Amino acid sequence: MQIDFASSERSTVGIEWEIAIVDRETGELASVADRVLEELRGADGAPHPQVTHELLTNTVELVSGVHRTVGGAVADLQAQLDQVRGVIDRLGDYDLICSGSHPYSQWYDQHLTDKPRYHKLIDRTRWWGRNMMIWGIHVHVGLDDRDRALPILDGLLAYVPHLQALSASSPFWAGVETGYASNRALMFQQLPTAGLPYPLADWAAYERYVDDLVRTGVIEDHSEVRWDIRPSPKWGTLEVRVCDGVSTAAEIAGIAALIQCLVEWMGDELADGRTLTVLQPWYVRENKWRAARYGMDAEIITDVAGTERLVADDLVDLVTRLAPIADRLGCAAELASVRLMVEQGASYQRQLRVAHAADGDLREVVAHLARELRDGVRPGSAAS
Repeated sequence: MQIDFASSERSTVGIEWEIAIVDRETGELASVADRVLEELRGADGAPHPQVTHELLTNTVELVSGVHRTVGGAVADLQAQLDQVRGVIDRLGDYDLICSGSHPYSQWYDQHLTDKPRYHKLIDRTRWWGRNMMIWGIHVHVGLDDRDRALPILDGLLAYVPHLQALSASSPFWAGVETGYASNRALMFQQLPTAGLPYPLADWAAYERYVDDLVRTGVIEDHSEVRWDIRPSPKWGTLEVRVCDGVSTAAEIAGIAALIQCLVEWMGDELADGRTLTVLQPWYVRENKWRAARYGMDAEIITDVAGTERLVADDLVDLVTRLAPIADRLGCAAELASVRLMVEQGASYQRQLRVAHAADGDLREVVAHLARELRDGVRPGSAAS
């Protein structure tokens, strides 16, 4: 099977941001995305070109255009969010949040978006699929050479725990404090073709992999390969999907800048004839689990020799190492904000603090997430 890889300008950026709608009084998920999207139709009746449906009718997805800078992509998303919020505020009974999971809503109360691909997914995956009350951000980075897609993907796997810990925002599930920073990470990988990618030697091996899945009825096309990091042939990008949803545009900017800089740096390495460090698959899997379980307190494996280090410390040093790349790409301020994210704590830490201060009342966590999405992280917030 031949899979064409679209032409793309190197290190351009596109971002997808999944936003949940909640009832303002109860904090429960609200299945009103159809009403919101109807309100967003153009004067000619056409659907909004960038705000779209997702799997469940409690969610809208914001999709940026292609941008040369992270700042441009995030501003694009923020403008879309403002449009959605305008509709939500007119409706009056709802609010918006973003996190990896909802603290207490139940899967059986949610409604599926009426699209054939979603019905097929749920028919195949049943209980696990219906439990996908999860939200994330997806960051696309343009590649100007298809043959670098899989080598850079392999190199990025060493940074899965950094991205997982930094974005972790799903400590609660159906009213239960799970003990995980990112319960979403472990839920999502239950779906067929989701989770960590398989080691594949080159593009031809990727084409054979997709061909095997199509011939055996696992998928219909490559877009149904839902790896944590995957090639996106339609757009000519690498798509990083491992991150939980985050509740502020500033956090999206920091995470997207980190991803853009990593991909650009690895492209430089390959262009100069150097090979990228690729961790053993068992280290990659263990790192993902540690980051999902312990978040910013995870001790991760950083090299093929098995060296271990606190992920928060490694993130701070990584920002320093990538600073020259960020200067070149025009995202120096966004990358530098990762240090602040480490200092103020990831979303899961802030949510846990709110819940404990409220004696376990998770409605306060939803209200906190709504405030953060509207106003940003409160100044002076610090990890504990």
